[in-house]
Amino acid sequence: MCCFSRPVDSVSATNIFARSGADGRQFVVYSMTLRAPEDLAMVLPLPVKPGSGEKAVEFIDLKDYADFFTDLKKGFPVPPPPGPIARSSFGAVSGSKLEVVSVGNFEASFVPTVTDFSRLDERFRLPVGTWDKLPAYRDHGFAVFKLKSGNAKVHPMAFSFPRAKPAELFFPTVHIHDGKVHKDAEFDHVLYCQRGPSDQFNLLAWDESVRPVGLFMQMPKAKSILDGSEHCYRRALHGMWPNKDFTLKSEA
Repeated sequence: MCCFSRPVDSVSATNIFARSGADGRQFVVYSMTLRAPEDLAMVLPLPVKPGSGEKAVEFIDLKDYADFFTDLKKGFPVPPPPGPIARSSFGAVSGSKLEVVSVGNFEASFVPTVTDFSRLDERFRLPVGTWDKLPAYRDHGFAVFKLKSGNAKVHPMAFSFPRAKPAELFFPTVHIHDGKVHKDAEFDHVLYCQRGPSDQFNLLAWDESVRPVGLFMQMPKAKSILDGSEHCYRRALHGMWPNKDFTLKSEA
């Protein structure tokens, strides 16, 4: 699902799309339904290429395509059955304030390293010591989206980033909802992906869209995120699973 800087009442109906882009980059589109008692930030750890710098993440405004995932479902006439999936794999420093950009209804920042969280407003940081409990993320960067309190279906948040491992497709699914790192977590996700030209992912266990996405998606609104000539693939994650990110690895 994701990591939150403050406690949340509920998070549900999470949808994540991923696709390989040019020059070793990856697209991610993320949407969910959220209920929170106060303003907070959603933090997505990203396996960025080392040394990419503060401009590594390119945020994409999808405010005008709030129905991105609603349209994406049109490629799959039969709903995915709930059930288990293969176990996923893991794929205080001072300084100037991090850049904040407006992305649709959000303000967003890219935090290039764990130590750079000190450059964010305190409301949008995770509790001190959180990342010490997740050593696999010491070399990650972080996309941070600032969200408002209340009940909301969050319009899709989208961005691209340079991958540390271009042969892997990454889905940010690790959970931190109460300031604690739990071994297992409740999943309510649907993952979507497209293959890039050089990807050799094994998608036999995924549902395949009945047509190329260009025949059922509003391609101009999707900007450069989708490949209209290719099919899309889908997999549902429901129930209790190890609290890790999900990755696809090329088999070539």
